[in-house]
Amino acid sequence: MTIGVALPLQNRIDPTVQLAREAHELGLRSAWFGQTFGYDSPSLAAIVGREVPGLHVGTAAIPVFGRHPLLVSSQAQTAQAATGGRYHLGLALGTRHLTETGFGIPYERPIARLREFLTALRLLTETGGADFHGELLTASPPLPASVPGGAEPPVPLLVAAMAPQALRVSGELADGILPLLAGPRALAEHIVPAVTAAAEAAGRPAPRIVAFVPGVVTADVEAVRAAATESLAFYERFPSYQRVIGLSGATRAADLAVIGDEETVAAEVRRYRDAGATEVAFTATDLGGEEDRRRTWKLLGELAVTP
Repeated sequence: MTIGVALPLQNRIDPTVQLAREAHELGLRSAWFGQTFGYDSPSLAAIVGREVPGLHVGTAAIPVFGRHPLLVSSQAQTAQAATGGRYHLGLALGTRHLTETGFGIPYERPIARLREFLTALRLLTETGGADFHGELLTASPPLPASVPGGAEPPVPLLVAAMAPQALRVSGELADGILPLLAGPRALAEHIVPAVTAAAEAAGRPAPRIVAFVPGVVTADVEAVRAAATESLAFYERFPSYQRVIGLSGATRAADLAVIGDEETVAAEVRRYRDAGATEVAFTATDLGGEEDRRRTWKLLGELAVTP
């Protein structure tokens, strides 16, 4: 994958499949789905990936609180088998508010939980079994936990990591990261060096850096910027995003939205690649309406096939 888009989750399944088909026809390489309290993201990705051959599909990202590695492994392997090896699994720490409000469980020791979750999950997705007994999690299924075709190839494990401890764990145990609202400066100076060093120290390959970037190609920059300011303000409530927005040289989340004409947006994509992103996935491409979304996807598809 090189350039992809995050698809909105407010549509019914058939329109979502049609959007994914349009993205693929325009040359985009991947479609990503968030995980909220609505759609089950791996299931939706499996449907879309099976309906749109050749398109890679991914989850960005499932919180590790309120889930278990055994169940997430089953979901991921099923999606991998359904798509013929084109599924990419993203995990996240989530937030204290969403975890404790939604699941009624304490948001405690998130880094330790992430480490144990990834350790058990890799065993399960690569071997179909595990005998893992950690401080916080146990994954020791008494029956086989493999899905025929679900480990061919093994599901890539990615983490929505941006803070130092999460980057360290991700470099050691995951295949890459999914930073959101991390601008080129934050990527180049903080995120990419940290996760790459952790991977090298663990003897793992260079990690994938899938940068999620809000962006729209539009003629009405002012209106779309106002829409981005309102839409992205949600992230400013959380310290992890406040930190990475600051490291990017910005004060508001909307400052990191890439908004402008084709030349402006193409230049920003190049900046992300120069900063170390191995892949770019645009989000919030519908902020300016359908015409701007199609214009944005057209450009991204052209960039995806440009050497």
